[in-house]
Order: sequence, then C-alpha cells, then structure tokens
Amino acid sequence: MPTQKKIDKVEEMTSLFKETGSFFITDYQGLNVADMTGLRKTLREGEVRYVVAKNTLLKLAAKNAETPDLDEHLSGPTAVAFTTGDPAAAAKIIYDHAKEKELPKVRAFVLDGVVYGPDEMKRLAELPSREQLLAQVVAAVEAPFSQLVGSLDGFFRELVGSIDALADKKKAEG
Repeated sequence: MPTQKKIDKVEEMTSLFKETGSFFITDYQGLNVADMTGLRKTLREGEVRYVVAKNTLLKLAAKNAETPDLDEHLSGPTAVAFTTGDPAAAAKIIYDHAKEKELPKVRAFVLDGVVYGPDEMKRLAELPSREQLLAQVVAAVEAPFSQLVGSLDGFFRELVGSIDALADKKKAEG
C-alpha cells in the first residue's frame, strides 16, 4: 500500500511533467552536498526545478503525464531538472556544471515531447538564449529598413541641394 507521502510526490511530479515542456534526466551520483546545493541554486535562478526521486515514482509520474517512454533512462540515482523557461538556458547551466565537475551526467532530455540522448546536450547548451535569438531577428529585420532610410535620406538631401542650387541660380539671373 503506497504511503500518502509517495502519492503526493507522484502527483507533484506528474504536474511537473505536464506543466513543463522540457526536462533533463540526470545521474547525480558523485555530487557532494555542496556541489548539489550550488547546482540547485544556479538552476533555481534559471527557473529550473531539480527533483531527486525514486525511479519507480518517476516512472509512474511520467506514465501519468503521458510523456514519451523514459524507462530506459530511469535507473540508478536519478534527478530530473524541470524547466518552465528557456530550455537552452537550462541546458547551458547543467552542461557548464557538468564540464566543471563532470557531474551530473545527462542521460536524456525531452523537448516538446521528443526524447534526445546525452550527445545532443552540447548542441542545445551552445544555442544562444531566447533573448539573444530575438535580438538577432530584430537586427536582421531592422537592417534593410535602416539602409532604406539612409538611402532615402541621401536622395532627398541631394534633391534639396539641387533645388536650392536651382533657386540660387534663378535669383542670380533675375
């Protein structure tokens, strides 16, 4: 008979699986308390919730949330990083921490219902942030308009100069 605590934990994780479009399944074995605390703090600042739970409870919650099949990735010491924000930012935090400490090891991650292996983690982590991508799009859209305004300004400056020269010539003639 499951305890109320386990039932509550499954319900909490089920809602996390449903509410977040992205999550990262990691192996945290080998992280000491200070490293784990630092990682959690950094993740929390990036709008990421890092949950350590028993694999049986994670499997049940994932099944309840109708996520893709994750059973092969849920073995051994497991923690899941749920992100409500930019998945690339969350991936960068986890990737940078793993580069520095070689932990946690990413087993798999899910973006919009698609499961990716740990090999894809570097590619996701190296993507620019959402804000940087938006700035690049705005710059790309704005550049032609800036050039158009500059060209029109030059054209009208020449036109006004020509009209002024013509007016001065007419005044001089008569």
